[in-house]
Amino acid sequence: MSKRKPGRFGAPTPWQRQALADLRAIGAEQPDTLRVVGVPDRTDDGALAITIEIDTRGTVSVEGGIQLQPRERFVLSVPSSPLLPPQVDVTHTRFIGHPHVLQGYRLCLYLDPAREWNPAGGIRSSLNRLWAWLGDAAGNRFNASTALYHAVGGVLHQSAGTPTIVVREPVLGKCVQAGYLIPRTAQRLDLTFTPQEPPTARLPVIILPAPLPMGAGTTLVELLQQIDAPLASRAPTARPFAPAVLTSLATSVVRNAEDTPQYLLLAVPHPAGGPPHLLAGRIPASAANELRSLARRQPGCLSTLTPSAVNPALPIEWCQVSDERHAVTTRRDDNRPVNSYQNKHIHIWGCGGIGSWTAEFIARAGAARITLCDPSVVTGGLLVRQNFLETDLGAAKAAALADRLRNIDDRLTVDIAEGLVPEDAEQIMNHADLVIDATVSLAIGQCLDALARTPNRKATLAQIATDTRTGTLGILTVCAPGTLQGPHSLDSLAGFSVLDDYQLELYHALWQEAEPDDELIPTRGCSVPTFHGSSADLAAVAATLTTFLGMQLAASKSGTHLVALPHARSGPHHHYVPHVP
Repeated sequence: MSKRKPGRFGAPTPWQRQALADLRAIGAEQPDTLRVVGVPDRTDDGALAITIEIDTRGTVSVEGGIQLQPRERFVLSVPSSPLLPPQVDVTHTRFIGHPHVLQGYRLCLYLDPAREWNPAGGIRSSLNRLWAWLGDAAGNRFNASTALYHAVGGVLHQSAGTPTIVVREPVLGKCVQAGYLIPRTAQRLDLTFTPQEPPTARLPVIILPAPLPMGAGTTLVELLQQIDAPLASRAPTARPFAPAVLTSLATSVVRNAEDTPQYLLLAVPHPAGGPPHLLAGRIPASAANELRSLARRQPGCLSTLTPSAVNPALPIEWCQVSDERHAVTTRRDDNRPVNSYQNKHIHIWGCGGIGSWTAEFIARAGAARITLCDPSVVTGGLLVRQNFLETDLGAAKAAALADRLRNIDDRLTVDIAEGLVPEDAEQIMNHADLVIDATVSLAIGQCLDALARTPNRKATLAQIATDTRTGTLGILTVCAPGTLQGPHSLDSLAGFSVLDDYQLELYHALWQEAEPDDELIPTRGCSVPTFHGSSADLAAVAATLTTFLGMQLAASKSGTHLVALPHARSGPHHHYVPHVP
């Protein structure tokens, strides 16, 4: 509940005065429906706390929904600025355990305030939201499986300065088991259940017997109390579980080094069933030392520790959990065309303006393995167009890009093939899922044409490129397995039809010789001609071609896509030339 200290924060802000005036005006208009009760107060964070009472007799409660009294009181905490919506609390525990009731008393009216809160609607919009919330809660229309913070009471479980705990391994069914935290960066620790040597930290991973509808507290004693609280959906006769939590903490803390913090991971059962919610706590180093000292006073008998022996002020901080378990994680690109790259082995030959961006998009799409082939070296002028960094200068493009891709996804295997094309190119046709030629090399294009005739070819072959003059056009040619012609041949066939069509004049440049001003001489003297365009142009073209290639893979069809960015000089901005055998 909000702590109120009258007069401490000075006069209300204009926004707060307007909210209060609007509430009183509504109360005057509808005295039987809404009433402002008493004098507004101030909270520790400067909000204006206004108690209101509303008539809820028109709201129908059903079985499983919140049971409302004829008139209900709420405390609206109006922030000093309209940038955040008012917060709505109740002063009782009758709503505890229901979806979207946080810490037992706070109503979650806005799942995403950034999108759902409209300051222009003023306090009236919050009242409408409250009425709608009550109707849904009483009517049992909330989805308990997706309700915000339902399992853990709604505490925003992150303390300033704590690291993020990354969890990818499934939590087994044992009530208490040992886990280990592997430091990856200053702000990241990875959980594993495989025993590790220091500097990894040992921590207990505990499956709690019941949810924590009132939250987990800010001290170890508060947490232990909440675990065994009678409101925590526990059976009245259930044995206390907090001593087991304390014993497992003590077992870990004496094994970790002095002056190091002690972590714990709680698996909190969800009221709607399914995988538990994970909650990661950290006892700071000084407090962990105090817990160590307490544990060492019980040599050989840690199980005799009881919560009453713990300093009530011993703090516990909460960490962000990056919960990436398969049971709870949904990819945000599910059902998108790039889904076709998931778990595939893909070769990318050419890591320049189009290939370097394409490789990154495919890595993020969930490919299992990417093989890169490009012997050229990163130079400074390329950074305005290609997917490299200052620290990559002087490195082979394939090696630099491989490092970048490995940092995108731990599960992705990235390897490098030497030479202009891999030596085992024929074998690649039978074990890779996709080979992308992004080299703009006629020789390699003709090589792929020959490889397309490999008997029982498994790999789809693709060729991607942009135009020399602007970098705003893209061309993708795809040869599905079973098509005996390679991408270079299909590209030439598409060129005949496109060049004959004046409505496709925009794309004629893709098959015509470059004009003197089309190419760019990047430095004076003996400099290899290169192309115009920006990183935004090249990344956008590559992204579009990556998407169309994903669609072609899913359909297993051969053909040529032509695309133009929105700022290309004319249209059409997409044209498809299907391959007709």
